[in-house]
Amino acid sequence: MYIQSSCDLLYALKKLNYLEAARDFLWWPNSGSFEVIAGAILTQQTKWERVEESLYNLGRSNLLSPELLSSGNLEQIVSCIKPSGFYNTKAHRLQTISSNILKDFGSFDNFQKNASREWLLGQKGIGMESADSILCYGCKREIFVVDSYTTRLLGALGYKFDNYTQLQKWMQDGLKENLQKAKELYPYNLELYAIYARFHGKIVEYAKEYIRGKNVDIKPLQN
Repeated sequence: MYIQSSCDLLYALKKLNYLEAARDFLWWPNSGSFEVIAGAILTQQTKWERVEESLYNLGRSNLLSPELLSSGNLEQIVSCIKPSGFYNTKAHRLQTISSNILKDFGSFDNFQKNASREWLLGQKGIGMESADSILCYGCKREIFVVDSYTTRLLGALGYKFDNYTQLQKWMQDGLKENLQKAKELYPYNLELYAIYARFHGKIVEYAKEYIRGKNVDIKPLQN
């Protein structure tokens, strides 16, 4: 199969049955909750398995909300997230963004409805990938998350982009222009944000299996 658009890539990944056994419908664990924000910060420069340990520790210590994190003991937060590495920096960032959510939005529910990408990018330690992950998986917005796996996979397929924004636009445009075709891949009516969310998850799952160092195996996508 020659992949001419992001819709073709979605079709190829879905044909390989990625995400059939996902723990969360949108792929990111506990999507639609504050936990997505914490996870997006904790996952920077570490493996997701270590993030899960940290999130479990925060939940067990009753710290997994903006209200509790913003007023929590910093040393306790640091202790909870040690598995994720860079724990002092990440603890400060978790506490700061929690405080700013409450200051600017009053609650996480209001944040979900009204937070902007610009606001997120203005927060310490939040880059484009983290901001888009929060918007897509935490706020259920129509925005596609681009990561290094996406860049490397598309590069192996012959597509080169100058920056994050160009690649993101190519991914989103391919689905918007073929939205009906994309929706027909599912036996139920799926909103665009959910297609974006699951699509990104499929790319990550494929990459974990077929990307090793500089080598990218694209043969399964072309069968």
